[in-house]
Amino acid sequence: MMDKDNVDIGRNVKIIGFLKCELLSSVSAVFEAIFKGSKEGQQMIMEGLANIILVTYSLARRLGIEFSHIDKKVQEKARLHILEEHYLEKWYGDLSSLYRYLKGHGE
Repeated sequence: MMDKDNVDIGRNVKIIGFLKCELLSSVSAVFEAIFKGSKEGQQMIMEGLANIILVTYSLARRLGIEFSHIDKKVQEKARLHILEEHYLEKWYGDLSSLYRYLKGHGE
């Protein structure tokens, strides 16, 4: 008879594999939607990006990482790239916008 810990470990390994496949599938869907470029493509892009975020948080959780730690790490990376004048920041100000959003969203 298998004990509960082995079942949980096995199930966790299986779901991590599933989430990795979901992540790749979502990235592929976003690339395909960008290629199509129509109004329908815009909806597909949003669906794919939302799924990438959802899967990323789920994968982190399965790997023992709290959602708040992911948020904090994204904030730290955005802040670092702002200081390093990353092209996204230099040309568009995207990282400052994201940083402000995350700061306000997390409070």
